[in-house]
Amino acid sequence: MMYQREYKQKLKVAMVGIGSHAYRNLLPALNYLPVELCAVCNRSNEEILVNTARQYGCRHYMDSQKMFENEKLDAVFICTPASVQPHIAAQAFVAGVNVFVEKPPAENSEQILQMIKDRGSLVAVAGFKKAFMPATDKAIEIVNNPKYGVPDSILAVYPVKLPDNGKDILKNKEYTKWHKNSCHPLSFMLAVGGKVSYVTSHVGKNSGICIIEFENGIIGNLHLATGPQPNEMYNIYGNSWNVKIDNTTRVIFNRGIPFDYGHTESFISEGEDYGAILWEPQNCLATLENKALFIQGIYGEMKYFCDCILEKKVPERGSLEFALRVMKVCEAALFSEGKRIKIEEN
Repeated sequence: MMYQREYKQKLKVAMVGIGSHAYRNLLPALNYLPVELCAVCNRSNEEILVNTARQYGCRHYMDSQKMFENEKLDAVFICTPASVQPHIAAQAFVAGVNVFVEKPPAENSEQILQMIKDRGSLVAVAGFKKAFMPATDKAIEIVNNPKYGVPDSILAVYPVKLPDNGKDILKNKEYTKWHKNSCHPLSFMLAVGGKVSYVTSHVGKNSGICIIEFENGIIGNLHLATGPQPNEMYNIYGNSWNVKIDNTTRVIFNRGIPFDYGHTESFISEGEDYGAILWEPQNCLATLENKALFIQGIYGEMKYFCDCILEKKVPERGSLEFALRVMKVCEAALFSEGKRIKIEEN
């Protein structure tokens, strides 16, 4: 990788929304991207806006439309509430500006469909960081290796609650914590498993599950966990192997051992084609692979967006079409209430 100051070709970019998440994560990530930050925009708290612009040596605006009119931008990073992101993205598309938008890009699937129509031939990527984690990259690599074959099932464990009045929420077009947070494990599951055919959800007193049937035959189980952090975990099960991702920082690829029940005396087999492989960050050095910006996929999603623009390629990971599939699963889980819901393709 390269640092911002080392790139010869840079995109002129702006950031709309400079709240806590953007300031802690997106703005620092620019240090590692081929970008030149020209402007920041925030519709409230002018003092923070001015101070941030001064810190990054760029111009500032409280009106995104005015910013798009005044600045000659290649791209914009949008990090605002989901309720206003489609409107700001539409402004950017009209101005001919490529769009990175935080997850979820909108409050419902209808709004994402409109964003797809507005996008035209521009690049648009949604910030589903769990789909861009190094751990996810490794899981996708293994799943796509013909040596191991398509997995049988995926288990995701994530601390999010499914409301028990899902149909009312959908009818009233409410935006809930379920929309905001379920897209994290769902984006991982869809990035690994592919397109979804059916969704069934069951809600308990304090927890629940979502059964996800993928088009390729994989069965997914999103277990809605409760309790203290960390309790995020993913397991992918193949016929003779499994991958476990624990707390996003620890990946174990278990290939089993030669085994004869009642006769095998050692768990350590001869050779290197059996047993488990472990990947985890090294924390003894002040390097990049052990920083949250990289472990959590924030760098990965933003770098992918920039690469798509510079290389003139259509996004696949994190595309608005991918965002639409994630949102449809999210909405189907709300609607299900124990019934099997078919996911319709547009």
